[in-house]
Amino acid sequence: MLAETICSAASAAGLGIAAVTAYRKRFLTATRIAAYSLVPIGLVLTGVVEWVSGIAFKPSVWIGFGVLGLAWVLFMTTRAVERRSGTTRAERKAARAAERNEAVAPGASAPSLGAGGQARPSSAPSAAAAKPKKKQEAAAPGDDFSDIEAILKKHGI
Repeated sequence: MLAETICSAASAAGLGIAAVTAYRKRFLTATRIAAYSLVPIGLVLTGVVEWVSGIAFKPSVWIGFGVLGLAWVLFMTTRAVERRSGTTRAERKAARAAERNEAVAPGASAPSLGAGGQARPSSAPSAAAAKPKKKQEAAAPGDDFSDIEAILKKHGI
């Protein structure tokens, strides 16, 4: 009841302002003000105001809005974590599929070559194992201080 009274008063005030504007020979502006001032009374007559006030004063409606807000926050949190990890769902799905394929024994899908014959692993792992040895040999104990010595000599120390 209070909302309807407020809307009616707003419409009456708007129509009064429109009349004063029309008296000042600004008919286009007066017509626009009259149109805006008729909106609140139109909402009252269609029942929209009663429906909105019914929603606004029901605790169950506000609890529902709270649950929707919580769902939105949870969804946005998972999206933010997903973006920070730098992977998408499709990439993680492909990685899981690749892990499942690697879990199978290397010789399991190779055809049998006879008694005790298994597919030989490639020589790539042996080549990869040789690379770290070269790096370890290059890092001799005397080389650790050569960079420091060069910096000190540069500064005259």
